[in-house]
Amino acid sequence: MDIEVLGVLKVRENGILVTPTAPKARQVLAMLALRADHLVPVTELIGELWGEEPPRSARTTLQTYILQLRERISAALAHDPEGAAPRTAKDVLVTSSGGYILNTSGGRSDVREFERLAGMGYRSIDAGDFAGAARRLREALALWTSSALADVHAGGLLETEVKRLEETRLCALDQRIEADLRLGRHRELLGELTVLVSRYRTHETLHGQLMLAYHRSGRRSEALDVYQRLRSTLVRELGLEPSSRLRRVQQSILAAGPGTALDAGLLAGGERLSRVG
Repeated sequence: MDIEVLGVLKVRENGILVTPTAPKARQVLAMLALRADHLVPVTELIGELWGEEPPRSARTTLQTYILQLRERISAALAHDPEGAAPRTAKDVLVTSSGGYILNTSGGRSDVREFERLAGMGYRSIDAGDFAGAARRLREALALWTSSALADVHAGGLLETEVKRLEETRLCALDQRIEADLRLGRHRELLGELTVLVSRYRTHETLHGQLMLAYHRSGRRSEALDVYQRLRSTLVRELGLEPSSRLRRVQQSILAAGPGTALDAGLLAGGERLSRVG
């Protein structure tokens, strides 16, 4: 079974799409897909579908959605092109101790692949291999086609999972940009970073990276303007001053003067500057 959640929800068995069109059945499949090969308790599925006040028929209705999913899986299993050992829908969507498990049988999951590639990228940064880090993190980020589960109506639990995934995406993105800065690609990053800071208006790491990219491109005054705009936003919207590390970046730019290069490692290490609004 192949699972894609880093965009629209797509679940395939034998290459055949088994994703249902009914909104609540899609929610159930999304929960199972996000935790593929792990138990998802019935109580959590009910909570996702109906919140804190489920109807009396909740368990029966959930069983109906599971049956619908198994019917789609069974139809896909009937088209096994390799004639492998027979599997049933209950082997794929397993009932187990108070919940259900979506058994991928070693299939592909874009979340697992993203985490594998991102982890390799982070380790490359730690080892000082910035070219390798940039390459692997680009590969990881290329798995995202849009926001996670973009076409699934999310209840409370799925919404939390989507936010967690989006935060891992943002972390991989700022680490990839850091690797590119270390490689001297500051001019190439200006356009991308300008878009990102307008989208993440209080994310300090991205603003700091744009400051460095501007300064290293000979645009010192614009680098300092980025800091002032961020400070105004933080004070106005959150009642906060920029972090000490971002202030150090500003002070380094002021002290360096025009035409003096600054180390891209100014933003590296320690806590991430990631207030996100």
